[in-house]
Amino acid sequence: MTVAVIVDAVRTPLAKGKPGGSYSEIHPVDLHAHVLRALVDRTGINPALVDDVISGAVGQIGEQSANTARWALLGAGFPESVPGVTVDRQCGSSQQALHFAAQGVIAGAYDVAIASGVESMSRIPIGSQAAGKDFAGPKVNARYADGLVPQGVSAELIADRWGLSRQQLDEFAATSHQRAAKAWKDGLLDGQVSFVNHLRTDETIRPDSSVESLAGLRVAFRNEHWEARFPHLDWKTTAGNSSPVNDGAAALLVTSEEAATRLGLTPRARVHSFAVAGDDPIFMLTGVIPATKKVLARAGLGVDDIDAFEVNEAFSSVVLAWQKEIGADLSKVNINGGAIAIGHPLGASGARLMTSLLGVLEQRGGRYGLQVMCEAGGLANATIIERV
Repeated sequence: MTVAVIVDAVRTPLAKGKPGGSYSEIHPVDLHAHVLRALVDRTGINPALVDDVISGAVGQIGEQSANTARWALLGAGFPESVPGVTVDRQCGSSQQALHFAAQGVIAGAYDVAIASGVESMSRIPIGSQAAGKDFAGPKVNARYADGLVPQGVSAELIADRWGLSRQQLDEFAATSHQRAAKAWKDGLLDGQVSFVNHLRTDETIRPDSSVESLAGLRVAFRNEHWEARFPHLDWKTTAGNSSPVNDGAAALLVTSEEAATRLGLTPRARVHSFAVAGDDPIFMLTGVIPATKKVLARAGLGVDDIDAFEVNEAFSSVVLAWQKEIGADLSKVNINGGAIAIGHPLGASGARLMTSLLGVLEQRGGRYGLQVMCEAGGLANATIIERV
């Protein structure tokens, strides 16, 4: 069987996804184009050889609409002959892009592909594409008669079901900031990024975060409506133990082993196994649990075989519930910090996590890495890579 390998990965530092953030004056196509160009420059690949650019974006409206992948590759100076396509699996969109790129290589449809993602949440605020719209439709509304809920409420339901305390959520969040700050200080992230403008670190990292400072924050998602529907909840989710909104982009070069050899490229990892899973859309963010079990089974590996995990920190409760069910060692999870500190630019996060995972495996000398991402609607992507 043809083997798909990741040759290289690069991301921007992540900026605050609000007006005044470091990338808020940059068009998302140009932000995306920056990492595509950086990937070509880092690897020396002739962009004319790229069979497809598969990109994730969640807010596919306005400046991120009309197949933003196509405009980004043209903005990066790629030949007009290079195609591009934009996918949407919500927060896992660029992880899904990696799956599609690797699957295309394995199937023999591609020799060389790019998987990437972008999100400019300062210019396309979260939920813009669905604002004021009944996106689920009457049949779904009839199936879930009490109605769907926002992700913050799902995070609260998860914390309640798995018995997670406010202190546990805040401790996890503080650790994320401390790990990310240390990784930047120690130079562990420098080789993963291509700098944009003046920003030289991820803009939402707070090195001085502590359990004590986080404990002073108010809960973020409690209101009369949700209290009436879920009177049993002891609300615990705050802005501090949730991921922020961010701008950023990331890209990965994926080839067959044969193409890498022929083109003089050095692979960093092979794409070992992948899986997608669905779960309860009310709890919404728990799909990471069945997805992890599914990908481990497909790979023929156990939890203890994995040297490093990247589990997207949409909320502290998601990762801690996942850990309780999977039994992973938290010291192996998000080793250089996670999305609570680094940031979560929706469509770019899957590729950002993979960039981080590659770096951690190389820094620690690990063999297997597992990445899993919760997604709106009760979905999740899981990927296992093997360092080469």
